[in-house]
Amino acid sequence: MDNTNRNVFGLNGIAGMLIATVLLISILVVLTIWGLKAQQEVANKPYEITTPQAIKMVDKANADLIKK
Repeated sequence: MDNTNRNVFGLNGIAGMLIATVLLISILVVLTIWGLKAQQEVANKPYEITTPQAIKMVDKANADLIKK
């Protein structure tokens, strides 16, 4: 039972580790860019409360007072 069939550069070796690392880093970069774009889009569209005196403590109609 000799283990002479070793493949260091196989998918379960160095190449697999590099593929997994590059894949995870690329996912991280894509999600970071996506998050930054979403933040910039929201920052450019501030909301405004039309009548602050009409806001009640617990009321579902409070969402109607926000002008987008």
